[in-house]
Amino acid sequence: MAYRSTERVKARLSASRERIIAAALEIMAGHGYAGCSVAAVAERAGVATGTVYRHFPTKADLFAEVFRTASQREVDAVARAAAQRATAAAQMSAVVETFAGRALQSPRLAYALLAEPVDPAVDAERLTFRRAYADLIAGHVAAGVASGELPAQDPHLTATALVGALAEAMVGPLAAGVAGPGTIPDLIRFIHRALGVSP
Repeated sequence: MAYRSTERVKARLSASRERIIAAALEIMAGHGYAGCSVAAVAERAGVATGTVYRHFPTKADLFAEVFRTASQREVDAVARAAAQRATAAAQMSAVVETFAGRALQSPRLAYALLAEPVDPAVDAERLTFRRAYADLIAGHVAAGVASGELPAQDPHLTATALVGALAEAMVGPLAAGVAGPGTIPDLIRFIHRALGVSP
């Protein structure tokens, strides 16, 4: 008789997988990628190490999924904040405020997502994360150009440059633990100048 997965078994496996991802995310937020081990994740999730490997054959597979999960949460938060603003300048301010504000609230996680050395599979997720931000920003820039609020420019090139600048501007302070209250206003002024608009 062939084994058939029941809905209960599928739900249990899904719940186990989600606990593993949540545990890994908690550890990464406190200790970074380098501070995470599969054994520590298993212990935090309340499962055997073999269970982690059943869901994720390698540490890189596990943390690629953790990066996808964490990155999507961040992109979604930024998108929601920007969508609540009416002008391109205000939308870019919301992008910076939300991106930098969330990074400063969880600096170890932000550093892991932005710059910590990781396995190639995890680094590929980091590039996907950056592309998602660039696509979001490009949409707002294109709308600003179309409405005449922003000067003519290539929205995708501008967005890619802004994502790179924003990430690089945050990496140093996050790594050194020196991001202060002036970080966000300074970044907003920089973004507005780069876009060619007044704040």
